[in-house]
Amino acid sequence: MISVSHLTKHYQVHKRQPGIAQALRSLWKRQYESVRAVDDISFSIAPGERVGFLGPNGAGKTTTLKMLSGLLHPTSGEVSVLGHVPALRSREFLSSIMLVTGQKQQLIWDLPPAETFELNRAIYGLDRAVFKRTLDELVLALRIDDVMFKPTRQLSLGERMTCELAAALLHRPRVLFLDEPTIGLDVTMQGVVRGFIKRYNEETGASVLLTSHDMDDVAALCPRIIVIDHGRLIFDGTLSGLVEQQRPEKRVTLRFGEDVVAARLQGLGRVVDQAARSAVIQVPAGELRGVVQKAFAELPIVDLLAENAPLEEVLAELFAKSREARA
Repeated sequence: MISVSHLTKHYQVHKRQPGIAQALRSLWKRQYESVRAVDDISFSIAPGERVGFLGPNGAGKTTTLKMLSGLLHPTSGEVSVLGHVPALRSREFLSSIMLVTGQKQQLIWDLPPAETFELNRAIYGLDRAVFKRTLDELVLALRIDDVMFKPTRQLSLGERMTCELAAALLHRPRVLFLDEPTIGLDVTMQGVVRGFIKRYNEETGASVLLTSHDMDDVAALCPRIIVIDHGRLIFDGTLSGLVEQQRPEKRVTLRFGEDVVAARLQGLGRVVDQAARSAVIQVPAGELRGVVQKAFAELPIVDLLAENAPLEEVLAELFAKSREARA
């Protein structure tokens, strides 16, 4: 569905020192530096895949999504989406994809979302009966029946985002580019949107490429992740594979029925955190069973939780190693 080969995007950015004299000088002579927003990345995405596209701010994620959707022309490299070259922006291509970003909106500010839905029906040339059936499904799934006829400017950010998602899916796109789709949503609606995206993917076989700084989005939706940093691809694989690569140990949280001194934790693993009646230790995955048995035998445990390291920490370590490699 998506094929990217040695994709690169460079910008020429004007630089000048502060001050009026420098501002006047820049009118005749400007200095530029080349910024590599995306630097020689390659990957492919199969039909029906849900892939997380991760990286720190400024890594090149949104720039890549814009090139994949045809909004930007690459400096070099090849891109194919559904067999089309995105930069040519053919009608068939544009009718088969959708880019949804949390920072931009297609809803008309002074009109209710229902008007935007009707406008999209006309733009995509949708049969009215098919349009109504699809819209009814989206309204029910995204719980937007109460806000469809309110002016967009009166909606909360979360309400606007769910309406944006509905507007984006009216034409049943085969490829979804989602840039921070749950931004501004409360916990309940985040769960609704995640469940809806997953269901849409499974029912239609659409491919999904999602960027998010909310790791709950990634964990819930993306079996595979692609990680970039400073425009370069630094990981492509499963989420579990990344965790095993960066943090092969398990994090064990212990809660006690009475106060436990630090000396009693010796021999269990590396103590990450400790209070009078709780402790967090890190244990090599292969030693987990033995450590748990020893803990129950020697300590007044009332609760125990073993889990992988938080994904935020795993990614932070990956980015730190990437910075060290560039230094």
